[in-house]
Amino acid sequence: MKALVQRVSRASVRVDGATVGAIGGGLLVLAGFGRSDTNEDLLWTAGRIANLRIFPDDRGAMNLSLLDTGGSILLVSQFTLHADTAKGRRPGFARAADPVRAEMLFRLFASMLEDTGLEVQRGVFGAMMEVELVNDGPVTIMIDSPCERVAGA
Repeated sequence: MKALVQRVSRASVRVDGATVGAIGGGLLVLAGFGRSDTNEDLLWTAGRIANLRIFPDDRGAMNLSLLDTGGSILLVSQFTLHADTAKGRRPGFARAADPVRAEMLFRLFASMLEDTGLEVQRGVFGAMMEVELVNDGPVTIMIDSPCERVAGA
């Protein structure tokens, strides 16, 4: 699993012009699911995101997690995180999970994030979405689950 995490002061996602999810301060999480992802990968990534200390404390140092600050998550599926650009000019997506499995993993991952006690807003899986955000910092971090790091993807 790959998760691109952005610390935001606000973020929203629209489908067909209608807002389907929006948060104030917190994290926008773009999540890409791979063919070899396991439930353990999702659980590890959910814990990493909830506890990632990337919010400023009273001295401005990145010492607080989303759990500490009470912020929210806007979760958006993005299979293009698994793009392979090694050959040619057109990206390949052979490492991405097939859509049926990816949707199941997306729903499970959202539930795991909610189980940490965080508020989670979601995009619509498989829809053409417009994501709008104000990156706070800017702070953007790529998180690869253990199976991604082992595979070297």
